[in-house]
Amino acid sequence: MPDEIIPSDSQSTAPSASPVPPPQKPSTLVSIFLGPNGIRAGWRLLIFFAVIFAVAFLTQKILTHIPYIVSHFPPGQGPSELTPGFAMFGEGLMLFCLLAAVLIMSLIEKRSFADYGLPGSQFLGKRFWQGVPYGFAMLSLLLVAIWAFHGYSLGSDNLTTGAALHYGILYGIVFLLVGLFEEFSFRGYMQATLGSGIGFWPAAILLSLGFGAIHLGNSGEAIFGAAMAGAFGLLAAFALLRTGNLWFPIGMHAGWDWAETYFYGTPDSGLLAKGHLFSASFHGANWVTGGTVGPEGSYFVPVVLALGAVGIHFLFPAKQKG
Repeated sequence: MPDEIIPSDSQSTAPSASPVPPPQKPSTLVSIFLGPNGIRAGWRLLIFFAVIFAVAFLTQKILTHIPYIVSHFPPGQGPSELTPGFAMFGEGLMLFCLLAAVLIMSLIEKRSFADYGLPGSQFLGKRFWQGVPYGFAMLSLLLVAIWAFHGYSLGSDNLTTGAALHYGILYGIVFLLVGLFEEFSFRGYMQATLGSGIGFWPAAILLSLGFGAIHLGNSGEAIFGAAMAGAFGLLAAFALLRTGNLWFPIGMHAGWDWAETYFYGTPDSGLLAKGHLFSASFHGANWVTGGTVGPEGSYFVPVVLALGAVGIHFLFPAKQKG
């Protein structure tokens, strides 16, 4: 009887494994909404706007049932002069709506506030306190330029020591809220989201145009002043890029506004603040003084912002890649 033939490994009769089919491409409809990183940036922005408007609507509905709020902060009525109470309420309300909306988006996107440029571990930390005097110095340099062209006088200190301390602290809180709201909205969530889709600088330019445009809604604003607000947005974006988060731009923003509105007592979009420290006066051509807009409407603003960018360039050198 012949020996049984056992096939070798190379001659195995086992069936060969079937080839793995290539991954299927997502349908056109799916690819419109989803990209490599999940929901595309444009849709995330639309969801964010829908969420923040919904939060604002619900918050307003709740506040209309609180008699004290209705009597002291009637809706649709802005003050003829800036007061710390009115400003604190308005800015605090907007910041609350923003933070609530970003929190919801962070849960949807499985990200943290740090991913949007606002690490909580650095709240009012080193970078913020570097930004505050930087913004104060830039606004002061602007007024020096206007003064050199005989367009500005400092005036006298018209507050007692106690009142100066009182209003100084209150306006410090106000402009911290302003800096947080405006920077975290435009250079925070929206910058991080839009930048993930089209790149950092294209997003920064588009958002700065929008940032300038919304300033036209201020009662005393002008086109050039709004354009300078947009230019400030570009400077803040540059500071974000160099420092890695928003705390320096927030401090710079707060320092600029506090110096302009409270310390020097100059108009801000046409409004003067109640309880400002010095009684500033302007005289001369509008291109020098900024006219009714205030110093932010002066033609010296682009020069000051450019110098601010140069300072940031040397203070925070770009990190070498590789």
